[in-house]
Amino acid sequence: MAALASNPQMLTRHAHSSNKKEQFRKRESLNLENKCGFCVRKVHSINEKLGKSENEWRLKAFWSSNTYQPTTLEMEPINSVEELDAALSHARQLSQPIIIDWMASWCRKCIYLKPKLEKLAAEYNNRAKFYYVDVNKVPQTLVKRGDISKMPTIQLWMEDEMKEEVIGGHKGWLVIEEVRELINKYV
Repeated sequence: MAALASNPQMLTRHAHSSNKKEQFRKRESLNLENKCGFCVRKVHSINEKLGKSENEWRLKAFWSSNTYQPTTLEMEPINSVEELDAALSHARQLSQPIIIDWMASWCRKCIYLKPKLEKLAAEYNNRAKFYYVDVNKVPQTLVKRGDISKMPTIQLWMEDEMKEEVIGGHKGWLVIEEVRELINKYV
């Protein structure tokens, strides 16, 4: 089986063996979980120079629109009380919750959780917005507003107030599952 892929979304195939031709005539196709797949069609072409007609089999790859979602989405930093207020007012306009990861650059658990939360942010893209606050780089008024005593602390804010929080001192996958349940309550 020969496949040419000048464009990653279009594969052109010339059928060489009668076995493969028969398989394509029956319009058999490969479909992977309705996310992507291949479809086949027969194209009849006429070669004017040689004066003969040819049948060509083309294999086209397709992807659904859901597969274009990013696998991770970088969380935006909040560095001041004004930035927190702006994020809250924007979320209020969209009637979305925001998730704030209160972390520190010296905290191993915080560093470990951040990429996992970025994957979760991609999962909830357009339904919830994810931010992080490095408590060592921001004014203490911002940290006091979040009422932070332990790190990492992941809070869900909605309508200008903190609704729920998860303190992430245990295993990372448990924290992510707790945050997912938290988001599902408000989305």
